Amino acid sequence: MSTLPSTTPSGLAPVGAEHPALSRRRELGATSARSLLLTVLGEFVLPRDEAVWTQVLIDVLGRLGVEHKSARQALARTAAEGLLESDRAGRRVRWSLTAQGRSLLTDGAARIYGFGGATRPWAGHWLVLLVSVPEVRRQLRHRLRTRLAWAGLGSPAPGVWLSPDPDKQDEVAKVLADLQLTAVSSSFVGPFGAIGSERELVAQAWDLAEVEQAYEGFLRTFSEAAATGPTNDILSNQIHLVHAWRRFPFLDPKLPAELLPDRWAGTRAAAVFDQLHSCWAEQAQQEWDELVAGAEPF
Repeated sequence: MSTLPSTTPSGLAPVGAEHPALSRRRELGATSARSLLLTVLGEFVLPRDEAVWTQVLIDVLGRLGVEHKSARQALARTAAEGLLESDRAGRRVRWSLTAQGRSLLTDGAARIYGFGGATRPWAGHWLVLLVSVPEVRRQLRHRLRTRLAWAGLGSPAPGVWLSPDPDKQDEVAKVLADLQLTAVSSSFVGPFGAIGSERELVAQAWDLAEVEQAYEGFLRTFSEAAATGPTNDILSNQIHLVHAWRRFPFLDPKLPAELLPDRWAGTRAAAVFDQLHSCWAEQAQQEWDELVAGAEPF
């Protein structure tokens, strides 16, 4: 049973692995424009804690294929959600992250940049969760499914969730408390028994083929850039790189190596992401600073 979430808890749709700057430009809707805006804010605005003129953000989004109208709509939506605030200087407007926006993007950055790191040795213990939610409460079931999948848990059968990381029990307990499901839930921690196969259990709980397919798409898009080195428009390429990679903390349950297929594509994809992000980071940040400086009033 696949439990991959279609949206994150903050309501963001995971983005595809295609890379317009390195392949083809594609038409972007308002949702994609907002998602790209959040990537830009997290990569360049968050580290500086400085207000940014509207024109800078619109120009950068334009380089990514976002139309002017969609870019302005993305700014308005993000502000309406409490993540950005604006102030005027004459007829010009500049934008700053709110405390809520800074918190969201800081958490997101920790997930994105810490995701590809090496996992610690697995002790072989499982966290098993039993949750009883009536079928008629579909919205609650959906919220539970989304949040547990976000936490990396898989579901091999209705009402049963599991993770090979027992340390997630506190995070799971908070989800249950938030949804007022503690009274109808039970958890167990321990090793796998003598009946059945752990690999088969993993196949029932997570659609790893779908996750690996997404990683292979990422590799097809970015492996050539990793092999050839620096390219034109580093700023746009860096944004697309991070934008493509940020979907994987929501898709990949980050299972121990013992439970993954041989030559897991996620390992190779993480190496490519780390290589390119490190290679492009300094020049991309410099390009951003030049854009901001050029937009400052005299």
